[in-house]
Amino acid sequence: MDINASRGMQSGATEAKIQAATSPLFDETERAALAYAEAMTITGQRVSDELFARVRKHFSEAQVVELTAAVALENFRSKFNVALGIEAQGFCIVR
Repeated sequence: MDINASRGMQSGATEAKIQAATSPLFDETERAALAYAEAMTITGQRVSDELFARVRKHFSEAQVVELTAAVALENFRSKFNVALGIEAQGFCIVR
């Protein structure tokens, strides 16, 4: 396991999550989007200039805005639903 994976494990990421994020099934563009979404999701954490530059390398300005909006919307829904005790509606089975 590399140093970045080790850091992720210390901050609460599971081994499976670390492996998924570095999986060869994801290309560099997808990994940049995943890293960006994760950074946006962690409360109190800012997206670093380095990560933002990495995202900009793969996405146009309009795409970055759209990606940011999509991640922000999902974060909003997550916080909103938890606060109001809204459970899954059965559209997706999570185990």
